[in-house]
Order: sequence, then C-alpha cells, then structure tokens
Amino acid sequence: MPQILDVHCLISRPDNYKNSIFMKILVCISKAPDTTSKIAFTDNNSKFDENGVQFIVNPYDEWYALVRALELKEAGGGNVTILSVGGADYEPVIRKALAIGADDAVRIDAAESDSLFVAKQIASYAKDKVFDMVFCGKETINFNGSVVPGMVAELLDVPYVALATKIEVAGNTATITREVPGGEEILEVNTPFVLSAAKGMAEQRIPNMRGIMAARTKPLAVEAAAAASASTEVKGYSLPPAKGGCKYIAPENAGDLIKLLHEEAKVI
Repeated sequence: MPQILDVHCLISRPDNYKNSIFMKILVCISKAPDTTSKIAFTDNNSKFDENGVQFIVNPYDEWYALVRALELKEAGGGNVTILSVGGADYEPVIRKALAIGADDAVRIDAAESDSLFVAKQIASYAKDKVFDMVFCGKETINFNGSVVPGMVAELLDVPYVALATKIEVAGNTATITREVPGGEEILEVNTPFVLSAAKGMAEQRIPNMRGIMAARTKPLAVEAAAAASASTEVKGYSLPPAKGGCKYIAPENAGDLIKLLHEEAKVI
C-alpha cells in the first residue's frame, strides 16, 4: 500500500503579489547529449568533447517538467517561461521547448560551471518575478546530480518537493505525489514552491509544424549572469571499463557455470 502523508507548507507572498488564478510557472531546462552520442574527452580528459555531438533538451526537463507545466496552464490559464543557463549554443534546445508550447524564454548568458552556480543564476532571476511554481526535471541524463532544484528552493527560501510523479492544483494549493522508498507520499503545499519532476508526471509531446513556426517569433531574452563563482572544479573524466567478452554455457552444464561464477566472476 502506498504511504500517505499530508504536509501543509505555508509561506508568505511578497507585498506586491495579487491573488489570481493566473499561474506563472518557470520551467528550468538544460541541454544534454543525445543518448546515441559517442562520448570522448579533450584537454587531458578534463573537458567533454562536443564535436559532432547532437544535443537535445534534457528529457526529464522536457517530457515531465515542461509538459506538465503546459497541461496546468491549459487547464487553468497562466504563463510558462523557460529558463536556461548557458551560451548561445543553448538556443536551439530553447526553441525546441518553445515549439512544444512554452510562452517565452530566458537564457542566462553564462557557462554552466557547476550545480551551485547554475542554481544561483536561476534563483537570482526568479526571486523578484513572483513565480507560483518552479519546475525542474529530477536530474540531467549527463550528470545525474539531482541537486539543482533543491539548491534553488533553498536560495529562494520556498518549499521543495523532489521526485514528483503527479501534481494537481486548486487555487494556491498543490497536491503532489512523490516517490519514496517502498511507496509514495502525497503532499499538500502552498505556492510558491520548487518541484523536481520524475517519470509519470506527464507524457512526451512532439512539437507540430505550427508550434515550430511559432517558436521562431516567441520572446527569448538574454540576461547577464549574476555575480557568482563555481564551488567545485573538474579534475578529469574517465570512461567506464570496456565490456569484456561473453562466455556461453550449455544449459546441461550448470556445474561449469557455477564454477565460473565462483572462480572468475567471484560473485558467489
């Protein structure tokens, strides 16, 4: 049976906030290499080699965070803004997100040096914009850190719900289902808050021709980076060991398999 927990998180709005059903949702997206890309490194294995790599919108950001934000807007009205931290090479993936249905986009013009730096850029932009919700994917498929959304929530001093798989909104209260070990939690949280979206939140949308054409003229603002420095440094990358050859054992020779597992694989 799923574990059910009701949590009511209350937070004060800024003085200039006017209560409205019109929701402002900020969706943070990142670019990631297509999963078919060949991974290589340069500069003595200290940098990822982007030559010939096809970049896509990080799937957790696109399929779950962005699409669910659009569904909420379509159901109750509002505005969905895309935010990315990166250089001009980010703009193709931002336009892809706009083609799916986001209303406008912002690119913070800075190299994404580490997770805390990215979180500081997002929080600096969002703090005075009075967003009802900030959606992120649970992680990026190239770093798998799953830390930026929590950092953003801490910097904005708002509640954070991680690994969300469902969300329903009524007024300024959201009911969110999230994954926990062995089951689920059901939370209630008042806006504003930060959420990281996991599988199950929504289904992938394919941009149609109308959306692709509209994305060309939708606003994409470029903002200067806030003053912040990286807190970590990459010393080097390495590829996982190459896969070894396979040994096939006939079904009738179970003893040989047990011997190999014990003496060579050393797993029994």
